[in-house]
Amino acid sequence: MNKKHRCLSAGILFADVGCQPIDHLPVPGELVPTQQVQLMLGGCASNVALNLAQLEVPVGLCGCVGDEAFSDFVVRSLEHPLIDTAGIKRAAHCGPGCTMIVNVKGQDRRFISTNGANAGFTAAVIPDAWAQEAEVFYLGGYLMMLCLEDDTMVEFFKKFHARGGKTILDVVLFGTRPYWDVIKPLLPHVDYFTPNNDEAKLICGLDDPVDQAKYFFDAGAKATVVTCGEAGSVFYSQNDRFRTKVFPVEFVGGTGSGDAFAAGFISAILDGGAPEDLMQTASAQGMSCVRDLSATGSVFTKAESKAFLAKNRLEIETIG
Repeated sequence: MNKKHRCLSAGILFADVGCQPIDHLPVPGELVPTQQVQLMLGGCASNVALNLAQLEVPVGLCGCVGDEAFSDFVVRSLEHPLIDTAGIKRAAHCGPGCTMIVNVKGQDRRFISTNGANAGFTAAVIPDAWAQEAEVFYLGGYLMMLCLEDDTMVEFFKKFHARGGKTILDVVLFGTRPYWDVIKPLLPHVDYFTPNNDEAKLICGLDDPVDQAKYFFDAGAKATVVTCGEAGSVFYSQNDRFRTKVFPVEFVGGTGSGDAFAAGFISAILDGGAPEDLMQTASAQGMSCVRDLSATGSVFTKAESKAFLAKNRLEIETIG
């Protein structure tokens, strides 16, 4: 039988408000119409948990929300037989993380965001029993949770990694500060560091995704996966170094695509996949996500993922 929590997904939980793509940004005082404004579940940890449930992976979810209506929406949206939400802490007199997502036709998304209750998330929120039984620990939205940026989190990664669990670190850059000083102590205990190329550039100052991946690998990460949107991804470890392209798709919205990618990656780890298998499954999940405005509305189920990958394979180029 499967363990109750094969994956432990911890990190930011959000309520997102997004619009269908508009023709242009409004000038001061202008009202620009859109077909829909939608309240959606967001946040790396919550999106990954829901996507893992779609892939039939039992997951324990840890994070912080507030005590008002948007927080109720977040918790209600996460009700699923394969998701244990007992690790969600409620903070008094506070709202959840919340992001306004502005989609303009032909342009990348724009975000206005508050971390809300996520700011109070600490390693103490994570149940010890969950940390002992999970095979994979995913931390999503690191750098938006200031209370995690201490030796306690480093020690948690170290212990989880030392007992044979796989660790995955994902980030969301929040504000302007020297991110590298915060991330560097964690990397020796990280199996997979998964920034996008824009985040990686702000962290290490390098432009090329391969150079970025090598930089983090040299700093201690066992493997780095740098996602580059339509340009594909880079995988860089001691024994496997390659680029992938992306699966073609009719793009609707990019919200949550990185989280869907992460969930596919985790499910492939649990299936015992080789690095190329991890990237194939992750890329398929990421592709399935962008067919909808929401972060989770169109992601593949396990059966859909298997059927898709049986007929479609990514182009892969070895890095010299």
